[in-house]
Amino acid sequence: MAGPLLNYKYRLPGRRPGAVPRRRLTERAEAVTRTPLTLVSAPAGFGKTTLLAEWLAGAATDGAALAWLSLDRRDNDPVLFWTYVVTALRAAAPGVGEATLQLLAACSSMENATLAVLLNEIEALPTTVVLGLDDYHVIDTPEIHEGIEFVLEHQPAQLHLILATRADPPLPLGQLRARGSLVEVRAADLRFTTGEATRYLNDCMELELSEENVGMLTERTEGWIAALQLAALSLQGRSDAGAFIAGFAGDDRFVVDYLVEEVLARQPDAVRDFLLRTSILDSLTGPLCDAVTGRDGGRAALIALERANLFLIPLDDRRQWYRYHHLFAEVLHAHLLDERPHEVAGLHLRASAWFDAHDDTVQAVSHALAGGDAGRAADLMELAMPRMRRERREADLARWMRELPDDVLRIRPVLAVAFVGALAQGSKFETVAERLDEVEARVRCADGTWPQQPPPHLIVVDRDNYRALPAHIWMYRAALALASGDPAGTIAHAREALALAPADDPLARSAAGALAGLASWSTGDLAGAHAAYTESVAGLTSAGFLADVLGCTITLGDIRRTQGRLSAAVRTYQRGLDLAASVGGGEPLRGTADMQVGLAGVLLERNDLTGALERLTISQQFGDRNGLPQNAYRWRVAMARLREAEGDLDEALRLLDEAQRVYVGDFAPDVQPVAAVRARLRIRRAELTQAQEWAGERQLNSEDEAVYLREYEHLTLARLLIARHRAEPDADGIEAVLALLNRLLAAAELGGRAASVLEIRMLQAAAHDAGGTSPAALAALHDAVTLAQPEGYLRLFLDEGPPMAGLLKALRKQPTAPAYLDRLIAAGSTIASLPQRLVAPLSERELEVLRLLGGDLGGPGIARQLSVSLNTVRTHTKNIYAKLGVTSRRDAVRQARALGLIPGGQRPG
Repeated sequence: MAGPLLNYKYRLPGRRPGAVPRRRLTERAEAVTRTPLTLVSAPAGFGKTTLLAEWLAGAATDGAALAWLSLDRRDNDPVLFWTYVVTALRAAAPGVGEATLQLLAACSSMENATLAVLLNEIEALPTTVVLGLDDYHVIDTPEIHEGIEFVLEHQPAQLHLILATRADPPLPLGQLRARGSLVEVRAADLRFTTGEATRYLNDCMELELSEENVGMLTERTEGWIAALQLAALSLQGRSDAGAFIAGFAGDDRFVVDYLVEEVLARQPDAVRDFLLRTSILDSLTGPLCDAVTGRDGGRAALIALERANLFLIPLDDRRQWYRYHHLFAEVLHAHLLDERPHEVAGLHLRASAWFDAHDDTVQAVSHALAGGDAGRAADLMELAMPRMRRERREADLARWMRELPDDVLRIRPVLAVAFVGALAQGSKFETVAERLDEVEARVRCADGTWPQQPPPHLIVVDRDNYRALPAHIWMYRAALALASGDPAGTIAHAREALALAPADDPLARSAAGALAGLASWSTGDLAGAHAAYTESVAGLTSAGFLADVLGCTITLGDIRRTQGRLSAAVRTYQRGLDLAASVGGGEPLRGTADMQVGLAGVLLERNDLTGALERLTISQQFGDRNGLPQNAYRWRVAMARLREAEGDLDEALRLLDEAQRVYVGDFAPDVQPVAAVRARLRIRRAELTQAQEWAGERQLNSEDEAVYLREYEHLTLARLLIARHRAEPDADGIEAVLALLNRLLAAAELGGRAASVLEIRMLQAAAHDAGGTSPAALAALHDAVTLAQPEGYLRLFLDEGPPMAGLLKALRKQPTAPAYLDRLIAAGSTIASLPQRLVAPLSERELEVLRLLGGDLGGPGIARQLSVSLNTVRTHTKNIYAKLGVTSRRDAVRQARALGLIPGGQRPG
């Protein structure tokens, strides 16, 4: 989570009064809304921001939405950077970025999937958006540059990006130039011409310089606007303008130093002292300046500087926060270092104290580090850790700790372990084990015991966190084991953490329990996972981590569904909603949207399509910011299932494609991969080739061992093999399917996964039916129906289409038929399992082939009848299957009769 954001950073730069019109540049503004990237690259003081203000005003006139972000070095955290970008976009185009902000709120590191969500949201906008990023040169984090490159590679037509920077960014500018996707404005373009300098110096500044003097000054400064502005200040009130200008020589840096000396030398001592001392600050406000300078009157001094045009830029409408012009600030700070090096550390430490007192830990730590007091910085970090963990700001912690000297971190065990946690949250496990061993070795006594009080050679500020340190060490070892695919090690380490966690530390206990639950879940031990997560929920609730409570509740509900306990799942999701309602106040608690999706999943299983749609609509209305990171893809998967049940297979496929694009994983095992869900839909659409490609990519085959993490994929593979057998009968193939299902059944029964057992028994019935062994098919189906009855499963059977409908009717004729069959068959008769309209219209030739498929002719006979090749018949047949949503000739004829495409009296061959 990024923490509080500074609103002034989004403030669009306004047109400066008296700015010199520069038609040769403003005419190029039209390209801004026609080109993906506009790069304004020039050294400091060349008028980049002023030019952009003119351009943006023109773009606004043309109806574009304008987003602006002023960057500073604190924005080098990728999550914070993109949070600012999205918030800036939302200020320009309300409604965009909700899903992305929710993902960012729970991110400790950036993924391209998060940016893909943002681009999808922008693509849905009806208007053009121009996003300006000012001072992009302060960004030096490779991950941010990579993110910008990803945006440029997948940029929606509505988005146009402007970068204002002092140095070219590490982006593929050559490729963008070659594609005509880049507009560039550089220092040579921005330099004042002699005519522009004349208008500025004589019209705006009223200096009445001669043409010769203007030309000389323009030449000496090489048209550098900031230098001209400084020169104009120095020239005010002088009678020897010619001599002053003639005295300039040397490069730009010399000229600027000379001019700044002239400006500073003309200021009263009190003003000069104020300027130098406050030059350590990125932003200024009256009370902060008072604290740093040690004098009152900071607000009045800032107002006076602004009125005197001394390079002070207001950051808000109320004139409370300001910043110096970057060039001016840099020169001021350089003079401070030269003239008063002994004061610099003290100034930073005063700023640190002020920010600490005003609850701005980020700035307090930054100034403590700049002031050379690593100990104070470390103290602030350690005290801030609990809140930052709660706000999921591990990335800030990691960045801070990297700036601490090794010897400081080495003697602070609480901070060192927090650094490990920050690394683990960012999936940077390379040094985790070594760091944990080092901390443990420094703290443990010679006899191997853990001292109750910190050893005298170590520094601990947060004693509560010290007591929990052994548990945290083992907890992170459990996370490391889980990341390396060692569930047994994860469980063992998590149990050790639970044994060591203080009784009054619910966070440590719940985190360890959750890791153990994840490990149990990944092995298929759902009962163990449920027990661990239940305990974690209690701990997280008492610790106040309510968003994480809802996250665990989603898992608990999903486990109940896999166990075949739909009613228990409903109760679990409802408890989550009740919790959210009790503490959310006016704003829904994060995770509320996820509960609605969970309930929709249960309603889908029970074939309550109307109820499922209502829940999914409510979830969507809550918005992605009220959902956990995974909700964006989970919602789309659930909606795809609903659309499939309604017969809209194209929309279902589109939703699954979108779900794959916005997919965000976590430590939880991916037991139902989106790609596998999509493969099932491909089978339903008779697109067996694409489904087979998926199986090949996943290296699935019917001889695989039964492993829980791949159970959903193996059940999808079984469906594929059954569909292929119906299209092209293969006795050996159906036996291999049955053998696979037998192995899966044994594993599911052992793991207590009743929902899996139900699905497997149903698929065994389908496989036996496809293989022509009706008694075995009916026996398996009898078991499946019996298992389905207590919890009201319906959709599972209906999705299997006409073959399953025929089997259900055959089973009803048996003397021991379950009573639940009547409800299943009735549901199938009122809500068709296959589309009640064609996916696409049949051509005349396809209708001819379909009519012949309903007769006695085989493929060669149909080819002769139509005077076409056998391959042509096969192509038509494949297209017919896809448009009818079936996978076999028999199903095609049944569906065609239901749709009235062929007479009902014909018999399928």
